[in-house]
Amino acid sequence: MKTLHNKIDGRILKQKMNADSTPRMTISFYQYYHLKNVKIFRDHMYLLLSEIDTLGRIYVAEEGINAQISIPESHFEKLRAALDTITFLENVRLNKAVEDNGKSFFKLAIKIRHKIVADGLNDSTFDVTNKGIHLKAEAFNQLADDPETIIVDMRNHYESEVGHFKNAIRPDVATFREALPVVEALLKDKKDRNIIMYCTGGIRCEKASAYYKHKGFKNVYQVEGGIIEYAHRAKELGIENKFIGKNFVFDERLGESISSDVISKCHQCGAACDTHKNCANDACHLLFIQCEDCAQKYGNCCSEKCHDFNMLPDEEKAVVKKTLTFNGSKFSKGRYSALYNHPL
Repeated sequence: MKTLHNKIDGRILKQKMNADSTPRMTISFYQYYHLKNVKIFRDHMYLLLSEIDTLGRIYVAEEGINAQISIPESHFEKLRAALDTITFLENVRLNKAVEDNGKSFFKLAIKIRHKIVADGLNDSTFDVTNKGIHLKAEAFNQLADDPETIIVDMRNHYESEVGHFKNAIRPDVATFREALPVVEALLKDKKDRNIIMYCTGGIRCEKASAYYKHKGFKNVYQVEGGIIEYAHRAKELGIENKFIGKNFVFDERLGESISSDVISKCHQCGAACDTHKNCANDACHLLFIQCEDCAQKYGNCCSEKCHDFNMLPDEEKAVVKKTLTFNGSKFSKGRYSALYNHPL
């Protein structure tokens, strides 16, 4: 029987990926759908996608599927054909990465979750299919030019820090679950205004738009296909790109440039920078922004403490790490104020 989970060490898989010169492309897709047997569907997807050399991270739940994957460029039509064999994924939108080096994933992982996006909502209390109006890039630009329109970034603070649409409201939150009540409170007196929401590929706004309509918001819109589809279409049509900076992505790349603007700063020295990294100290692993000068100074770590710890022999690390507190122990995701001028 074929193994339906990867059992090879991740370090070996990363080395293999980096050494492979096969042109690959990064794709994301999602679909809300009521799945009756999630385990059977999960195993079927693993077998189906393994056949076409798919790498990536996929979440499946009773409410549907959320996928970020990488495939050889030559297998795109095979992927489309494979997904079309599943009724609810037939002709599903496939969002191609804007800036792609083909090194986004190094293994295939398909995980069963309670939700495909953690939102904390009780879906039985509202109609999740009664979603907001989708706006293509040209329609978004037109509505965004209306001074009465409110644009809302439904992503997390570490995403919007490096890039966002012009004039967007950007909640200071670390999770989508946190964003929902925060945005609702911010807009409680604006339920008759045009509200446009956006996220990376559209999945968070799909749920949020239905929720806010349920909460009494009258004119709810969402950017079709999220930032990724917007960037492609704006370029195709030659229209103004209203997104400034970089689009944060949840894979090995950690970002793709939508415009040439660098709007964020290194969390350690304050220099202009939009390069996210995970602290090289695995016991910390904090996500933060670091410039090349600080990367050299701190050995790709978020602090002197992590740098010094990383220089220890493995045996000594194992002994002392339980007695130490790193930045990653205190902050789930790095904030500028948490690290700047405070290299613990």
